[in-house]
Amino acid sequence: MDMKTAAFSLPRWRSTGWLCDPGANVPQDIRVKLIGSLFGTLPIFAGGVLNTIAVAVAIAWRDPSPAFLAWVVIEILLCGTRLCVLVAAHRAAAAGRPTFTDVYVLLAVLWGASVGYGTFISILSNDWVAATLSCLSAAAMVGGICFRNFGAPRLVAIMILLSLGPCCIAALLSDETVLRLTLVQIPFYLVAMSIAAFHLNKLLVTTMKAERENDHRARHDALTGLPNRAGLVHASAHLYQADQIGEGKTAVLYMDLDGFKPVNDRHGHEAGDQLLVTIGKRLDALKGPDDMVFRIGGDEFVVIVRAGDQAEIASFADRLVSEVPAPFMLEPEVSVEIGASIGVALIPEHGADVMAALTAADKALTLAKLSGKAQWTLAT
Repeated sequence: MDMKTAAFSLPRWRSTGWLCDPGANVPQDIRVKLIGSLFGTLPIFAGGVLNTIAVAVAIAWRDPSPAFLAWVVIEILLCGTRLCVLVAAHRAAAAGRPTFTDVYVLLAVLWGASVGYGTFISILSNDWVAATLSCLSAAAMVGGICFRNFGAPRLVAIMILLSLGPCCIAALLSDETVLRLTLVQIPFYLVAMSIAAFHLNKLLVTTMKAERENDHRARHDALTGLPNRAGLVHASAHLYQADQIGEGKTAVLYMDLDGFKPVNDRHGHEAGDQLLVTIGKRLDALKGPDDMVFRIGGDEFVVIVRAGDQAEIASFADRLVSEVPAPFMLEPEVSVEIGASIGVALIPEHGADVMAALTAADKALTLAKLSGKAQWTLAT
């Protein structure tokens, strides 16, 4: 499952929300990605599960007492349930449904507690082979916890505490005085690994914010703030596919300003930039909530419109031709007027996606300009 194409639900419960909280000032989309990282992949999950079950079974085979047999049963039930929830969560994420995040986080906490229970009874059994196996398994699991759950540092700290904390209690109850060293080692290890988890999480969030900002800059026009040609390509690849449109009509309107160059020549490039910003705001105000506006270069804009039928699209094109050229005040006493020529193409009638329809709209735009400008033409 590709986590880039599937969104996992944020926790709803107060307790699991606290455990998975990455800190303040983390945008919602990054929080969703961090939650997705907790679910990981099946191979990583299988490694930890097989390790803990194998150790529990091996020790129970060596000492089939009720305490160790109970550990085996607990491990199998917990790991089997976690596997079912993990598979169901991936399928739900792919389908856009809630992904059982609260249950999955709770099971992770219980799994840590089950490993801690195993180390506890193994140390108190005075079977040092069993104690060695269980403690090594717990230590290995802690490494996996830190690797898999870096998106939720509080969850990391709690799982480490539940996995290794019982060793300290068992050391106090054991007759082996040397085990009291764990009263120093494990708390120190817990603090160190928890601090590392918080630092790693902070570094990850910072990196994701930077990538998010770079991605936004790459897809948006610095002058108007509108999506640029790269944003248009992205929309073509991820939105407005012919097989995703459903009912209604989707149109690509390719608009070129008439008389923009004389404004630049007469009033300067700063005035031209101001005019382009105003055009962008005007288009953004005219579009519907499900429509998108792009500036793809110079004085060229693209509007993608969703409408009930072709008549609505024609009405919208008429509005652009009539309202976009309204007088612009560049300075208190300087007013300019420009026109707008538009080529219109429909999806899928003139192309299976945005870029294919844009090619048809470009040809229609040429016809609109050749026919006298300040008008729109539908692609043939």
